Amino acid sequence: MALIVQKYGGTSVGSPDRIKNVARRVAKFKAQGHDLVVVVSAMSGETNRLIALAKEIQSQPDPRELDVIVSTGEQVTIGLLAMALKEQGVDAVSYTGGQVKILTDSAHTKARIQHIDDANMRADLNAGKVVIVAGFQGVDAQGNITTLGRGGSDTSGVALAAALKADECQIYTDVDGVYTTDPRVVPEARKLKTITFEEMLELASLGSKILQIRSVEFAGKYNVKLRVLSSFQEEGEGTLITFEEDSTVEKPVISGIAFNRDEARINVIGVPDKPGIAYQILGPVADANIDVDMIIQNVGQDGTTDFSFTVPKGEYPRALKVLEEVKKHVGAREVSGDDKICKVSIVGVGMRSHVGVASTMFRTLAEEGINIQMISTSEIKISVVLDEKYLELAVRVLHKAFGLEQAA
Repeated sequence: MALIVQKYGGTSVGSPDRIKNVARRVAKFKAQGHDLVVVVSAMSGETNRLIALAKEIQSQPDPRELDVIVSTGEQVTIGLLAMALKEQGVDAVSYTGGQVKILTDSAHTKARIQHIDDANMRADLNAGKVVIVAGFQGVDAQGNITTLGRGGSDTSGVALAAALKADECQIYTDVDGVYTTDPRVVPEARKLKTITFEEMLELASLGSKILQIRSVEFAGKYNVKLRVLSSFQEEGEGTLITFEEDSTVEKPVISGIAFNRDEARINVIGVPDKPGIAYQILGPVADANIDVDMIIQNVGQDGTTDFSFTVPKGEYPRALKVLEEVKKHVGAREVSGDDKICKVSIVGVGMRSHVGVASTMFRTLAEEGINIQMISTSEIKISVVLDEKYLELAVRVLHKAFGLEQAA
């Protein structure tokens, strides 16, 4: 029988009834003879409630203390699930991230896992117990509680699967797999039986909410077999994320379309066109711990150039503040921006062997009168920045243009 790590998200454990449902599912796997480690998120809405509480006390919550507060959400869930399993007659034991222990760095609210001690978990598994671990959290070398950032429970699940050399890591969500795009935007979106890690990594990084990007990176790095399933369906194989392309079938040109509303564009206008200027602009932004995504530098004229890039929408005001200081230092003419934009991306390993993908994308958007503000490409994806109001229209017409509603 197999060693399986299962991760259940907030909606899957959103109420006592849903926790009992998860317990029944886990008990069923246990009855089949499998060893199980179960990673859970906080109940849906709980993390937001805890953050709101913190902000009632401190408008910009202290990161260390915020981690202490929000980590309690998962602690409630692990205890409830352990109790629910005991009610099913299944011996179970719960652990916080610190009890496991999941050792992280000290970057509060977005810590990275450095090491996992699997001794206690293995001892409990050998004793026939189901091990339940709080997702999203760990401890640093000083014993401070840390959290892994939004979606960090996925990362916890995959990291535990890697540490335990599990046969499979199953991510249970409120959807039954990975779709060609969000079915709420395109009802004709189709569930994929398989997708490559490369494609899933791109989709996750470009705005797909199915899996958190660091969890996909972890799975790819440590060869963790990863499957996305629904916690609300008893049957179904979900979507398997594979290490290699299936050479026995002709891969579709495009596998999926991702989009992200959480983008803002910043323009630094009239910058002296000289070596090192990109670092002088982006260095302070990085020092402020603000992620930069798409970057475009125009051809210089009259000894100056224009520099544009995107940042998360929530970081937009802070980034503008940082760049007002940079503007004085580098002698830029103007700093401006727009937080009413979105990013739409097409992804597919089939792009490597097909020409005309970019022209099809650009023609399709042009026919709908949608202006492209920025373009970024890689070997298997093309991303464009658009006015936010065109997001859903763009996704629908591109989905149709690439025939994604048709079975492969």
